[in-house]
Amino acid sequence: MHISIYKRKAGVSMNFNEIVSQNELVLVDFYAEWCGPCKMLAPIIHEIKEELQDKVYVIKVNVDEEEELSNKFGIFSIPTLVLIKGGKEIDRKVGYNSKQILIDWINRS
Repeated sequence: MHISIYKRKAGVSMNFNEIVSQNELVLVDFYAEWCGPCKMLAPIIHEIKEELQDKVYVIKVNVDEEEELSNKFGIFSIPTLVLIKGGKEIDRKVGYNSKQILIDWINRS
């Protein structure tokens, strides 16, 4: 399992489409540096990354830096977590959620 900050401009070796197509299950965390609930969720996402390392690939997308990708997913509120399976969005959660709720959500996918 990997955690990446997807930044096209920073020269990430794989683009977003490559990441989601090469991983069976991907959790995309749409966030912003200034977002309080996003900051509260960040350590939970990191813990989930550690605990579910063989189940899900985690990507963090800064909505202020990646407006095109945020618009593609229709992100209006943050944090928004999007689960992608087999290259297609299967579910999303908006706002802060507890670690156990998120783990159960991912494990059901």
